[in-house]
Amino acid sequence: MRYELHIALRYLKARRKEAFISVTTIFTALGVMIGVAALSIVVSVMNGFEQDLRERVLSLTPHIQILSFGGAITDWTEIQQKAARVAGVRGSDPFVVGQAMLSSGHGISGVVVRGVEPDNPVVISQVGRYVDQGELSALARQFAPAGAAGGHPIGAVALGGSLADKLKLKVGDTVRLVAPILSGSDSELTTKTAAFKVGAIFDSGVGFIDQNLVLVRLPVAQGFFGREGKVDGIEVQLKSLGSTNRVTATLRGMLTHSYRVRNWIEYNQAASAGFAMLKLVYSIVLLLLIGVAAFNLVATLIMVVMEKRKDIAVLMTMGATARQVRLIFVLKGLIVGGAGTAAGVILGATGCFALARYRFISIPKEIYGISTLPIAASVPSFILIAIASLGLCWLATIYPARQASRELPAQVLRT
Repeated sequence: MRYELHIALRYLKARRKEAFISVTTIFTALGVMIGVAALSIVVSVMNGFEQDLRERVLSLTPHIQILSFGGAITDWTEIQQKAARVAGVRGSDPFVVGQAMLSSGHGISGVVVRGVEPDNPVVISQVGRYVDQGELSALARQFAPAGAAGGHPIGAVALGGSLADKLKLKVGDTVRLVAPILSGSDSELTTKTAAFKVGAIFDSGVGFIDQNLVLVRLPVAQGFFGREGKVDGIEVQLKSLGSTNRVTATLRGMLTHSYRVRNWIEYNQAASAGFAMLKLVYSIVLLLLIGVAAFNLVATLIMVVMEKRKDIAVLMTMGATARQVRLIFVLKGLIVGGAGTAAGVILGATGCFALARYRFISIPKEIYGISTLPIAASVPSFILIAIASLGLCWLATIYPARQASRELPAQVLRT
């Protein structure tokens, strides 16, 4: 063991007259521990909120979307085949979108109607896990009209839980869609209406989706909005969000300039930037908390330097250099800060585990879409927090260590 480290460890053991310094050192380490633990837990919670919101939003919004500058797409099958050949693509889903009014016996609401293929694996993976009542496969079935014998069969819709609550609907109820349609050479505005059965109710936890989105089978939407043989766009689902930019660039290169390819990053720039800013602000505030605890080391080390002036003079008389004296007190500060940091990381990891396992903190589900704090602890985050804490502790040792190395042996021993 280097003698500088040996002496630094010796200085951690207080004699009776140095008990105050020892207590100050312990509280300094505890302050660092609390700051590191708080920052670790808060960053994990923020990561959990961001991951949960992104997962829920992206479950019903596209990873990558292909649109036509000319409006509708007629060769969507060919485009799907091209997309399927790109590495990293899980699947694709053509869709039709239109606005309509949804009415029931209890009210009326404006909605966005989306035509999808209910048996498409992409649609099943996106929407199926959020279905609370009924089945998504009901969109592919035909139902007898309510109160009529021998009438034309009607289709089914899937709608969000908030919309169902607003209109007091449940699975099996009949609703009516009314949509504005432009027809004729002079684009005369008319309306089209059709009855549907409620086949499924989903709850994604994203308010604007659950309040406004209605799903119907793709051919039904094409016929209802007068777009037979056409789709409005194609959604592409990825195996991993990490390949977003690469797949987007590949699809743009494969398709002609008449198609527009956009990805989820471009759609959600404001939300992503907002979360990044919020996480940065929280991290800075809690780093300041660690900084306050770390800079308590300044006072502690200054007291140690004042107490050990005679020891320093003897060491320098025996040949210790100023650099070696500085190293003694830097090591002492880093040992204290390192102990607090290690304890804080352990406490933070334990807190994250307890929050994820026992879920003892509840939050309003109607506001956040989840009933407990989401936790997404990651090893890189804990490593960065530990490095930042040790860096602050190292900065706190510079001034006391420098002052210790400036002691003059002759003057100290004379007094």
